Amino acid sequence: MGGLPLQNASHSSLQSQASVTASVPESKPKKKICCACPETKKLRDECIVEHGEEACAKWIEAHRLCLRAEGFNV
Repeated sequence: MGGLPLQNASHSSLQSQASVTASVPESKPKKKICCACPETKKLRDECIVEHGEEACAKWIEAHRLCLRAEGFNV
């Protein structure tokens, strides 16, 4: 008798996990990473070519923030 409530509790727990998992694909990026954030990508690339990577941390981070906002893990 004690096993039934635990089974029901774990079943409802599985249902709530399924709900969370079902919402994850919605946050999946809709674009390829190469096509996302073209403005920040251009600024980052131009800075790196002209000044070197070390001098462009601000543009690199701006591009990363943009990519994260688009749903990429970078």
